Amino acid sequence: MTQSAVSQSIQQLEEAVGAVLIDRSKRPLILTDAGEVYFRGVRGVLRDYQELERQVRSRGTRLDGEVRIGTIYSVGLSYMPDATAEFSRRHEGVQVRLEYGHSERVVDMVQAGEVDFGLVSFPKNTKQIEHVVWQNEPMRLVCSKRHPLAAQTEVTAGDLTGVRMVGFSRSLLLRTEIDRLLIRAGIDVDFNIEFDNADSMVRAIEANGGIGFLPQSVVRRETAEGSLRMIACPAFHMTRPLGFIFRRSAKLSPASVEFVSLLLGRPLPIDSRGRLASANKTPTGGGLPATTPAGRRVSGQKTKSSDTKSQGHGTTSVVA
Repeated sequence: MTQSAVSQSIQQLEEAVGAVLIDRSKRPLILTDAGEVYFRGVRGVLRDYQELERQVRSRGTRLDGEVRIGTIYSVGLSYMPDATAEFSRRHEGVQVRLEYGHSERVVDMVQAGEVDFGLVSFPKNTKQIEHVVWQNEPMRLVCSKRHPLAAQTEVTAGDLTGVRMVGFSRSLLLRTEIDRLLIRAGIDVDFNIEFDNADSMVRAIEANGGIGFLPQSVVRRETAEGSLRMIACPAFHMTRPLGFIFRRSAKLSPASVEFVSLLLGRPLPIDSRGRLASANKTPTGGGLPATTPAGRRVSGQKTKSSDTKSQGHGTTSVVA
């Protein structure tokens, strides 16, 4: 949907309810008091409807067995605790097992049948893998409360020029896209410290009074507690695509389908053989270019860190 179509839809909605729902005088846009009330109400209606659908679908059936999920660390840490708790509440007979790893490892686990499905950023189809889009997660400019820019609510491209930042490793596709968008915006920053995972970036920004670009969900707790500040940067707008990956032609268990449906907020379409329905698949070629376009470079190099975490079954590499 185009931006103009979205704007028209919002205007029509505001006319229908007789109230202004979005404050257009601020950047980024925020909801008005009426908008907050409307949003909470609609969200509650949707939750009630989804719960009704779930009750109808599960009537007379009881799920059991195991759901094996491969996930990149940042997604697993941000989303899985609440999701697994809610799923276990609904289906006490199902055990949820999480395996953490970098994107390539998650893909390997799915291809080898070690997990039922995977959760990765920048998902794409291959000869062996097919993916379903989940959400586009906003990337935010985040800084320590001790950083010189912490007092500002919004910064320009000029404010960031030459600023030293904590960044993702150049080997990650996420970093490639960040660099591409910074070049497009004419922002030349200095990534003087680099990590291959979001958790280490958060810790480094807090400890060193630093600044960097991070997925919004990763810093939800820190920004709520006040140890990190989120700063609007209209010149830099980016989302990180998240999605589910499945082994082609693999038969999915009812428990796996139910877990994915819970995260999607809608039923995952499955054919009569228990496989992902073709109408639900995304065309091959998803994802982003693997290299940064030629032109001005975003400065940086320096320190890399490769953390490992023990989670469930052995030690796994922790990457964004």
